Amino acid sequence: MPLFEFRCEDCREVFEALVRRDEPANCPACNSTKQQRLMSAPARTGHTSGNLLPLAPGCPPADAPPCSPGCCRL
Repeated sequence: MPLFEFRCEDCREVFEALVRRDEPANCPACNSTKQQRLMSAPARTGHTSGNLLPLAPGCPPADAPPCSPGCCRL
C-alpha cells in the first residue's frame, strides 16, 4: 500500500496514511474520513546526497502552512 499525505477537511490536520488508492483515510485528530489528498514533493536528490530539493522559488518554508489552494506545496 502506498503512503499518501492528506489534509482533513473538518479540522485541517495534515497527516500521512498508508492506504490503497481508493480507500478512505481517517484523520488521527478528529477521526473524520473527509480528506483532501495532497501532492508530496520528493525529499532528497539522491541516496548518498543529503541535499533537500527546493519546492519552487518563493515557496514558504516546509513547516509553514500552504499559502493558498494553488500553492506549490499542495
